[in-house]
Amino acid sequence: MASVRQFTVYFLYSTSFLVLGTLVVSEIPQERAIPRLQLGEYTPEKLEPTKQGEEPIAHQELKVNFYATTCPNAEDLVAEEMKLVQAEDPTLMPSLIRLHFHDCFVRGCDGSVLLDSGSGTEEKDATLSQNLRGFSTIERLKKVVENECPKVVSCADILAMAAREAVFLSQGPRYDVETGRRDGSISIDTETYTNLPPVNGSVTALKRVYAKKNLTTKDLVVLSGAHSLGVSHCSSFSYRLYNYNGTGITDPALNSMYAEKLKQQCSPNDDKTIVPMGSGNPLTLSSGYFKSVQDKQVVFNSDEALLHNKATRAYVEEQASATSSQKFFNDFSQSMINMGRVQVLTGNKGVIRSVCTDYY
Repeated sequence: MASVRQFTVYFLYSTSFLVLGTLVVSEIPQERAIPRLQLGEYTPEKLEPTKQGEEPIAHQELKVNFYATTCPNAEDLVAEEMKLVQAEDPTLMPSLIRLHFHDCFVRGCDGSVLLDSGSGTEEKDATLSQNLRGFSTIERLKKVVENECPKVVSCADILAMAAREAVFLSQGPRYDVETGRRDGSISIDTETYTNLPPVNGSVTALKRVYAKKNLTTKDLVVLSGAHSLGVSHCSSFSYRLYNYNGTGITDPALNSMYAEKLKQQCSPNDDKTIVPMGSGNPLTLSSGYFKSVQDKQVVFNSDEALLHNKATRAYVEEQASATSSQKFFNDFSQSMINMGRVQVLTGNKGVIRSVCTDYY
């Protein structure tokens, strides 16, 4: 039986804000009967897959159990330490997923989001990154692995492993994470503005950003499902309640009853209050997000926008009526793997950092 505990919710949405609050949640059991998903179980169906012939060579150098001979316990070490992290602060789970997302979308999955020289000009210093969390957790995991295998496992791979464990500890699937990435040595704050998906963008704008990363429309809609996790500051969407497109009215795309409920919680210019991004447990990954999208009960335009594209709408409708999250979990696993392949450094490119914040 899962025990009930009270936690402070501290979740970070994809590009813009910090959220903080308190709720009572069921503690996530450490052992669950969720099958371990293997590579190759992904069935794109109506949405286009990533074409094998289009994948850069670097992607093909990643593989499951890359450290089987050089650091065979690496993934187990990360998994065990992540259980401790989750027990101490479960709200770090969505934060670590977001950190991996930021790393991959800006300059590829190379650990560059972790670099910190103190200059104030790196990815983590950008306005869009100001509320990122989990840096100290990655250093903590890195130290555990370094104690057993010095300068073998990259920070980029530690972050990918941590994200996989965070998904699992959020009651999501446990997928086989590909490893073999090496760390980058360049981190530029301004690159976040041209590489991260716009929080209030249309599907066309979002597809453009994803396509640049060799990710598909299916990856876009599936990864959006991570928004089943977390809560948001009212200030991040209040324009939809009080001044949509400068018209002084409520966004007509919002469910009217939901909009009134939000107005009762969020006054104009309120930058303190937080509300859930969906109707489910903000610490649990589930397909319930798609039901919220279908019902137009989501706070961000980029979520509601999924209804304005034939392919993304079809997936939303399919998952909204699903009796379980299993297909979504299968798809989410593959899309996380796809994202983990973005612009990776492998072979003799990049370095292996001993301390993830330090330049080599």
